[in-house]
Amino acid sequence: MLIKAGVDISRLKREIRRSLVKTDAFVDHHNEELTITSTYEGNHGVGSLHYADEAYDIRRPLGVQLSNMSLLRDSLGSDYDVVLNINHIHIEHDPKKG
Repeated sequence: MLIKAGVDISRLKREIRRSLVKTDAFVDHHNEELTITSTYEGNHGVGSLHYADEAYDIRRPLGVQLSNMSLLRDSLGSDYDVVLNINHIHIEHDPKKG
């Protein structure tokens, strides 16, 4: 696992931190090393879970398409949201109240 210079993962809360192992395995399956590009630092939308230490972004592996996201979502479970952006994948711990 790589961490982009200036990115701090120490503040990530326990549940989102646990997802790193499964996310790393998913990225490794695509023959790339996981690179975390953002946690709380940077500019994110108002109310973003980045600022609550419940989200991170990873560099989008080459060849990962929208259809692959269902595999990652399934491996993380329903308490996580996974969003594919142009150059990164956003992952957040956002349990739904039931």
